[in-house]
Amino acid sequence: MAEKRRVDLTVPSAARMYDWLLDGRYHYEVDRRTGEELLRHAPTIKQLALNNRWFLERVVRSLVEEHGIRQFIDFGSGLPTQNNVHQVAQSVDKTSRVVYVDNDPVVMAHGLSILDENERTAILSADMTKPDDVFAHEDFTRLIDLDQPVAVLYVSVFHCVPDEAKPKEVVRSVVERLRPGSFVVLCHLVSDDEKVRRAVTDLMLEQTRGHWGRVRERHEVEEFFEGLTIHPPGLVDVTDWRPVSELQQRQRSIEITDFGGLAQVPLP
Repeated sequence: MAEKRRVDLTVPSAARMYDWLLDGRYHYEVDRRTGEELLRHAPTIKQLALNNRWFLERVVRSLVEEHGIRQFIDFGSGLPTQNNVHQVAQSVDKTSRVVYVDNDPVVMAHGLSILDENERTAILSADMTKPDDVFAHEDFTRLIDLDQPVAVLYVSVFHCVPDEAKPKEVVRSVVERLRPGSFVVLCHLVSDDEKVRRAVTDLMLEQTRGHWGRVRERHEVEEFFEGLTIHPPGLVDVTDWRPVSELQQRQRSIEITDFGGLAQVPLP
């Protein structure tokens, strides 16, 4: 199981910075300072965070309503906020089950306090790049039946993972365990501007003391989906993934976008 990490209040975390961008409550001064510096490189990144959350809500609802999915594994789930995966899924079908996976100690503390009363939901302290630990956990085996279709969520997490952790191989390792007909949701920070990619990557690597990967290019994200059947509207800026309102589409990030979509493990 993942090694326990202590909270170092001098080091920001991507999860807490995301919470700050969403105007949440579970962050510290160091997260706010780094977030403000990030905004200098990418002034529209708050819009990106909002669009990312709206995309998560839309895709989870679609999976429950249109594809009959009742099991979700949310890797790198981050801090709990409004309309979490279990809340969206269970609002459609109360039997839906969700396993959240994260190794940030602040995420664990707040997640456990919120999920304690939900018997169909669990949060695991585990490293998402080590799926063997996740799939062997007793709460995972209690809630997730791998003989039935599952939705695996990698929503805006792999830019936190360095190349040496082989993130694409991590995805393939997980997909190999899934029943055909299961789904993968994946999106990732990308930029067409090399200077922006480098500036944001360097800032986050320095401030998080190495707990970061990099902003990648679109073609690199497309490689995560190899062997999967991509559903309409394809791989896009998630702002354009089946938007429900013009207001959401107008809230658009510019310097960096969240690029990805919904794919399915092919049926035989």
